Amino acid sequence: MRTSVVAQGVEGSNSTLNISIFAVFVLITLVIVFRASRSTKTATDFYAAGHAFTGPQNGIALSGDYLSAASFLGIAGAIAIYGYDGFLYSIGFLVAWLVALLLVAELLRNTGRFTMADVLSFRMKQGPVRTAAAISTLAVSFFYLLAQMNGAGGLVALLLGVSSTAGQALVVAVVGVIMIVYVLVGGMRGTTWVQIIKAVLLIVGAFVMTVWVLGRYGFNLSALLGDAVAHGGKTGEALLGPGKQYGATGTSRLDFLSLGIALVLGTAGLPHVLMRFYTVPSAKEARRSVVWAIVLIGVFYLFTLVLGYGAGALVGPEKINAAPGKVNSAAPLLALALGGPVLLGLIAAVAFATILAVVAGLTITASASFAHDIYVNVIKKGDRESAKAEVKVARWAAVVIGLLAIVGGIATNGQNVAFLVALAFAIAAAANLPTILYSLFWKRFTTAGALWSIYGGVAITVVLIVFSPVVSGAKTSIFPTAHFDWFPLSNPGLVSIPLSFLLGYLGTVLGKDRADTGKYAEMEVRALTGAHAAQAVHH
Repeated sequence: MRTSVVAQGVEGSNSTLNISIFAVFVLITLVIVFRASRSTKTATDFYAAGHAFTGPQNGIALSGDYLSAASFLGIAGAIAIYGYDGFLYSIGFLVAWLVALLLVAELLRNTGRFTMADVLSFRMKQGPVRTAAAISTLAVSFFYLLAQMNGAGGLVALLLGVSSTAGQALVVAVVGVIMIVYVLVGGMRGTTWVQIIKAVLLIVGAFVMTVWVLGRYGFNLSALLGDAVAHGGKTGEALLGPGKQYGATGTSRLDFLSLGIALVLGTAGLPHVLMRFYTVPSAKEARRSVVWAIVLIGVFYLFTLVLGYGAGALVGPEKINAAPGKVNSAAPLLALALGGPVLLGLIAAVAFATILAVVAGLTITASASFAHDIYVNVIKKGDRESAKAEVKVARWAAVVIGLLAIVGGIATNGQNVAFLVALAFAIAAAANLPTILYSLFWKRFTTAGALWSIYGGVAITVVLIVFSPVVSGAKTSIFPTAHFDWFPLSNPGLVSIPLSFLLGYLGTVLGKDRADTGKYAEMEVRALTGAHAAQAVHH
């Protein structure tokens, strides 16, 4: 199902101004990417930026990678319409970083080299496990890419008044081409600088709007909340307590629990987030980068609380729901109410920059997984000649992945974006995280366990989402008139994640292969001491 074509942009916006600000951002970042490309020569440079970024720099880039357009537009809108329940998304996204910090970041940086598959295949059979890990990485990256491409089309329809399907398709294509240029020219180094610039712009923009909103209410948060309730209509009081979005039935409460689990556990399994840990020179810097990311993301989500309730108070839920983009229009409409077309143009540019930076990070992750894991280590079985061609293969892979993302983004334009994001997080949580944790912490874990966990996690997640209300059976479904929604939850995390952990256990216990305890001991030493990380940088 496609949503109706948008006939106009946000009333009061200036399309020429918005496009000009977009163009300035793209030109500045392209110059930076071209400068960064001078030192991108080896595979280590292309995939891991030569391990040259500090913890704080990588932390800012991590926050840039993580704070997608959904975080900025979606959460602010969810808080404006649903209040407390909308803010729970922010809590889930933020708490997820504690899992990444405590269980994954340091050990992953010490054990791997470029990709998640380096860790998963360390003590397993290389070919089957690398192939499985690459398939999982490509699946997560592709669905996330589709969501961001959809976001690009929708955002431009919202802010520039692009009404035709062909116009939105052109926007998706332009985003894809710029993304491919970022990755081809700058590699991970150029992409990281784009992420840093975007994160700074996003956080500064959100800070300015937050101070502006609070200033309207004499920096009295209670007065702001009271005004949001007053403008919330008959259900205004419900904005300040739980249950407005998810409290109606027992199923909806379970659905929220399922979504929360997927968000909290999915982050530590997102391949483009995990790959960032290799851009720093040591495990200590990897830890520092996650701490920086937690602080910046936490501050940003506090800003969204004010922005969401501010949009509810100053714009009103009725006007937000009536605007193109509905919930996603809350932050732009608030910018227009506060500072007119100029502030709206700047906020639009920040949101557009957000999409560009995230898709570049996803593309380099997917291309690295194909070139490093499948081409070099599976097809060519790790021979040295293939390693020399690795960067060239990665660049070609980036072009193909970028083109597929453009085609997919155009084909799915107007479809349920939440479905695509939920699928990416749910696959990351079910297929990647159990395998990573078992590999790092369970001595008996075997190749069969890894394969059962990865393939089982992907299959269960996809099947449950296909047969959920997201796809059929509800007004908001992709196929609202069809009815094959026998699975009641919109997010499968509550079922798929425990099943994936169980499959990893059963595959290990029932499989015929035995764990290589010697390799596990070596992996444990590397993970805990950081010897391998130092060695990798030295070479």
